[in-house]
Amino acid sequence: MTATSLQACVRFVRSLLCDQKHFVLVAAILLFCDALLTFVVIEKVPYTEIDWKAYMQEVQGYLLGERDYKRLEGDTGPLVYPAGFVYLYSFLFRITEQGANIKLAQYLFGVVYILFTAVVCALYGRSGRVPPWLLIPLVLSKRIHSIFVLRLFNDVFAMLLCYVAILLFTYNRWSLGCVFFSLGVSIKMNVLLFAPGLLFLLIQNFGIMGSIPKLSICAIIQVVLGLPFLTTYPVSYLERSFELGRKFFFKWTVNWRFVGEELFTSSSFALLLLCLHVCGLLVFAFTKWRKQYSNISSASAANIIHILFVSNFVGIVFARSLHYQFYVWYFHTLPFLLYTMPSPLGSSSSSLLWFPMLLAIEACWLTFPSTNI
Repeated sequence: MTATSLQACVRFVRSLLCDQKHFVLVAAILLFCDALLTFVVIEKVPYTEIDWKAYMQEVQGYLLGERDYKRLEGDTGPLVYPAGFVYLYSFLFRITEQGANIKLAQYLFGVVYILFTAVVCALYGRSGRVPPWLLIPLVLSKRIHSIFVLRLFNDVFAMLLCYVAILLFTYNRWSLGCVFFSLGVSIKMNVLLFAPGLLFLLIQNFGIMGSIPKLSICAIIQVVLGLPFLTTYPVSYLERSFELGRKFFFKWTVNWRFVGEELFTSSSFALLLLCLHVCGLLVFAFTKWRKQYSNISSASAANIIHILFVSNFVGIVFARSLHYQFYVWYFHTLPFLLYTMPSPLGSSSSSLLWFPMLLAIEACWLTFPSTNI
């Protein structure tokens, strides 16, 4: 190969990875390669049973006619997810031979994984702020592949619906976006970590009174989905499906093991985290979001994405506990947040300094069991 040819190849690769006009092409290549990798993972890496069997046991009671949430239980404990989860996993129960066809379930989750990644790629593309090469870290996480196709956790469906909602918000489809957002909440309540940012955006865009119809959409969907339970055993449903005071086991925590079990299980520690969470959101709302995005009605898609990603991340930082599957709650936001950080770790030539941070975070989530460090 001549020097001229080599230079041409370098220019082509640089253009492919850095030029926005190649964003869709790079995303398509990565999705295709990731689909092949996911297929290999399903076929070659042993499946690990954690919650799938319990999910099936919980929805089996519903399919047999039980509507009392306190009677819907599995091997790992009671059902603690809203009604959307019940309907979704009832569907999976039927098409996977009552949950026995694990391989089929894995391939279904593999399809969900590729769709999930495609939606996140679309979000990155909508932002217009990031180069195509930033998509590469999105497909390299070992833990994320495991969460989807080797563990079959419900978190992936909740986050898929959440990211679809955010994508719709960037197209100013606020009502439809609220529908998908509420559907995500109906599967798992962690989606509510995005809610403070969404509330800020709605108020800035529509005003307080104008936000009420959008918020009503979210509330109505929760009521409609919960009707079979609310009309029979309402207290049981509300106590179990929206158990805000849920107790977490110290043995499963990833983020707070270093504080010790006594402090972790104390109510004062939970209250402290809640206060810090609220304070963190207020700091961003009044010092960052309000100043930088004061005219949110004409804000770019990147601003909308950034507000919602930060809202979720603040919640992650002060979460009462994080389990291994919770990594999917925020992993896909990390490259965007790190790349768009203010200088010197922003989109300047020094932006690659954040890559070790991403590797360190991945290493933490790959360490099992969690440690005191």
